[in-house]
This record gives sequence, structure tokens and C-alpha cells, in this order.
Amino acid sequence: MSRYGPRIAALARRAERERAALDADGSDGETAVDPSPDAADEYLREGAGQAIWLYVEARTGGRLVPFTEPELAALEDAMNRWLECYAACHGVSLEAKFTVREAAELLLETRNVIDTAQLLTCVPERRSC
Repeated sequence: MSRYGPRIAALARRAERERAALDADGSDGETAVDPSPDAADEYLREGAGQAIWLYVEARTGGRLVPFTEPELAALEDAMNRWLECYAACHGVSLEAKFTVREAAELLLETRNVIDTAQLLTCVPERRSC
């Protein structure tokens, strides 16, 4: 396990809870969480962006921190669950299967997690999609 293992595990648990809460039906047939465009940015800043930045942090600064296969899979799953939440807030159903590496490269290029998510998911639709 890398020194990032506990942080990855916490991110993965939180992502699963938030995705489940977004999908959960309330007693009145509504989702348990209000999926709005405002909430979308929160999923990116507090979720996907944290997962992507953890990867960037581990891969920069002169010391390459190796992730175990389960850690990398958990980190990518967490990031993808939050990207799915982001898309759902825009009324788009998405089964995200992005790598954290491609997301990290976009984040370093754009310096903005919202732009990164839009480029990865094409949500909301952009000309380049």
C-alpha cells in the first residue's frame, strides 16, 4: 500500500456514498439529493478534483509514488463516480470510464477542474465534442 492508500480509500467511500445518494429514490419518487447544475460544480471541486489532484501530487515533485493496482482502480472509480454525479446534475446519464492519468493531464493543461470535466464528459455539450 502506498502512503496515499488511506486517502484513496476515503475518497472511494465518499464517492460511492454520493453516487448512491444521487441515485436513491426518496419516498415521494424523487432523488434523495437535488441534482442541479450548482451541485455539479461541487461534485467536481470536492470530489473529482480531489481525486485527480491526489494523482498529480503523487506523480510530481521529483518522487514518483507507486500505486498498487487496487489503489489506482479505487482512485479512478472514485473520480468516475463523481464525474457521473456531475453529468447527472446536467440531466445526462453517463457511465464514466476515464483514466485518472488523462484527467490529470487535462487538469494540468486547463488548470480548471470544471473545464477538465467538460472536456472529458462533453457535459454540457461543447463545440469540440
